Amino acid sequence: MRFLHLLGLAFAATPISAWKYFHEPGGSLELGHYDARYFNETVSYNDHLPALRYLIRSYLKTLREHNVETWIAHGSLLGWWWNGQIMPWDYDLDVQVSSSTLFWLGDNMNRTEHEYTYEENGKSKTKHYLLDVNPFHSQLTRGNGHNIIDARWIDMSNGMFIDITGVAERDPVQSPGIWSCRNNHRYKTTDLYPMRYTEFEGVPTMVPYNFERILIDEYSVNALVTTEWLGHRWSPESKKWLKVQ
Repeated sequence: MRFLHLLGLAFAATPISAWKYFHEPGGSLELGHYDARYFNETVSYNDHLPALRYLIRSYLKTLREHNVETWIAHGSLLGWWWNGQIMPWDYDLDVQVSSSTLFWLGDNMNRTEHEYTYEENGKSKTKHYLLDVNPFHSQLTRGNGHNIIDARWIDMSNGMFIDITGVAERDPVQSPGIWSCRNNHRYKTTDLYPMRYTEFEGVPTMVPYNFERILIDEYSVNALVTTEWLGHRWSPESKKWLKVQ
């Protein structure tokens, strides 16, 4: 693992036109959300949401067992805001870690496979997931944009994944207290910390302290009031997004 970390440091000095590490089948928005190494065919609408649930539950459970701090972000954070669940039109999931945690994952857990056992229709089933850390994760800048995703938690049965990005104070002299990822999402320290403990899809997790400001900055206030989106309608009675027939 130490060799891979040192290799990543070497990659950090490569030109910004560096090759892309993670690859997707591509060709459509949907096909941009599968890891090409494990992709065979698209997952159906009815199976997609359960697969995402097992992804996030297995990820959060595994990192909690290793005492690793992580929190949900972007569209996953928005889903949590509405009802603590994944929004049914989401293609993937998003989480964040600090840059120091990201380096620890690269040193200690890169390319590790993990089993997750769950109950479905009264039967015990097991899925396998891969934690894969991008060797370019130590680069401080966006570069050509090929490697803005620092790591992924990948379902090895179908290629679905969680995007993991690291946030850091990238310029503590000129911009102290400003954290960002390599995709230029910026946060104040006081917006992130102290983290709030909560649940997402029925498992413990954390969210940033000032989650509403973060969501409004990223999506605008409309994301917190719009009740119809991408063929789904919010039901205040069931507190769920329901597919419009």
